[in-house]
Amino acid sequence: MLVGLLLDVENTAVTRQTAEALARVGTVAAVRLIALAVAEADDNQADWLQTGVHDALVEPDGVPDVAVACGKLARDPEEVVRRGAAEISAWTDDARC
Repeated sequence: MLVGLLLDVENTAVTRQTAEALARVGTVAAVRLIALAVAEADDNQADWLQTGVHDALVEPDGVPDVAVACGKLARDPEEVVRRGAAEISAWTDDARC
């Protein structure tokens, strides 16, 4: 269900807001859902997923370390999750610049 919201082709606001909300949660389970979506996303969807994650990372209140969750997901048994987590990890590096 949440991956469906992350990949909503008709409403990019839903994609962005869902990615932001999950990134704010910051748990391995939440970031895993984003990673699954990233692995399936087209370029447009990936841009909105990245925007949502970036929005969560730049909040002044701070969020859990998404990069730590990505590090744990780098060892996930599913290759698509590992690939998506690697992409999100690159986004977290960009957000720190």
